[in-house]
Amino acid sequence: VSQSSVDEKSVGSETYGFDAIRGIQAGREFYVGMCPLKIIPKLFIFNDHDIPPELRAQRVLSEYRISPIKNYILNNPDDYIFSSLTTSVDGTMKFIPAASLGQGGKLGRLYINMESRLLINDGQHRRKAIEEALKEKPELGHEMISVVFFQDKGLKRSQQMFSDLNKNAVKPTKSLSILYDHRDKFSKFIVGMVNIVEIFQGRVELEKTTMSNRSTKVFTLNGISDATMHL
Repeated sequence: VSQSSVDEKSVGSETYGFDAIRGIQAGREFYVGMCPLKIIPKLFIFNDHDIPPELRAQRVLSEYRISPIKNYILNNPDDYIFSSLTTSVDGTMKFIPAASLGQGGKLGRLYINMESRLLINDGQHRRKAIEEALKEKPELGHEMISVVFFQDKGLKRSQQMFSDLNKNAVKPTKSLSILYDHRDKFSKFIVGMVNIVEIFQGRVELEKTTMSNRSTKVFTLNGISDATMHL
């Protein structure tokens, strides 16, 4: 990996260094850094399974969620995509702006002490899936994922971050997932069928999984998919 991307020992031998952007949210400074996948397993920790929920800042890992994400990475090496991991850093962070880049010192290098405790607030299953995928395909280690770094403000703050990040997340409807999934062959078949079969023309609700009594639609895309699956 180039010097401009990340140094695993950037300052002495006890600091990770990342290219990063500095920002402000709710009056607090935070950073977005570019991290090679190969160091993701080294950076982050998980709470012990034996710790009661009220003393943790995240949920316990669910093994059944990890394998599908891992397979998604391995089966789509040329077009997989991940959103950022969000983490709280219980330790020293130092941001050094690059004088010749950006405005207001927003671009630069972020240095994190290697003894810091980094806790994932959002993305722990992605992190574990990345670790498992690298065991089978280590060459992916040089690819990058963005990580949002916040300064740790204690257990209650970390728990609140987890709650805020998850309670406002809205899962797309099954119909919309089928419509937008250009990788899955069955989804592509269903959408193609809806587009060419005359009885479906203009009569299929493509986004919602239910229809109001005022709707002019007759079928839902997920309903057609489920019915076809059982044929």
